[in-house]
Amino acid sequence: MTTIARRISLLSLCCLGLVSATSQARAQNTSDLPDAPDYAVMAAAPRPEPLPAAGQTPNARVDTTTVIPQREATWRSLPGDFLHDQKDLWTFPVRVAKGHYLLPTAIVVGGTVGLIYADPHVAPYFRKHATNWDDFNDVFDPMITTSEVIALPAGLMAAGYLRHDNREVSTALLAAEAYGDSVVVNLAMKAVTRRERPADIPPNGNFEDTFFSGGKSPFKGSSFPSGHATAVWSVATVVAERYRHRGKPWVPVLAYTMATAISFSRITESAHFPSDVWLGASLGYTIAKYQTLSPR
Repeated sequence: MTTIARRISLLSLCCLGLVSATSQARAQNTSDLPDAPDYAVMAAAPRPEPLPAAGQTPNARVDTTTVIPQREATWRSLPGDFLHDQKDLWTFPVRVAKGHYLLPTAIVVGGTVGLIYADPHVAPYFRKHATNWDDFNDVFDPMITTSEVIALPAGLMAAGYLRHDNREVSTALLAAEAYGDSVVVNLAMKAVTRRERPADIPPNGNFEDTFFSGGKSPFKGSSFPSGHATAVWSVATVVAERYRHRGKPWVPVLAYTMATAISFSRITESAHFPSDVWLGASLGYTIAKYQTLSPR
């Protein structure tokens, strides 16, 4: 093994010397041209690094592995980034009114409206067949899933500090920022819609008239949209997108599978209607990917 390593090192040095000699010969030949006497000096001078794009802040960097612009977060930048995100989120309807993002908005709104009409037909099925989903619901208990959503960024942050990996710490901070960005919108919508949960309706009750129930609090009880779906999709999207192009294709698969399973469990437990889950997942995914992770 030692002999092989020495031969490889010697071969590498020879190649390096050959490349260096060739480069010097080319530089020498070029400098001899009468119409370019300063070419060699200019070629030897260090090239300045490209200036950042207009409006780009220091926390928007090009990933050296994927050569894709990505955001990076720090504890110091987090409060300002959160306020920046909230400004963009609450002015989003203005941009839609001006003709921007019409297609994704139509997909989310159209899917939500369609599922609201389907809710009264789907929710009673899961109420009547709740025992069929006992094993599944035991695995995805609300307390367990909440702990999993919190444990993912917390684990990334701990691992990042232990391994001195700033990018891993930044991923954890971005996941926390994405959750904060989306949960504010989620709670605001809950406060307005104040929808009853399927479990609150008697088995033979009216599953159609569920919105604007005066007794529902946005922090406890209001169903639309699903807070669990918003939380898990915001965190999962950050993790999936940050590791998608870094030789770990299993990370997005695992992250989105976990998000889908947790979101679906909210329907099987009669904690949410399908439209609640769809809109919550859409909020978490779109806010994380197109707002929190967007280079700026």
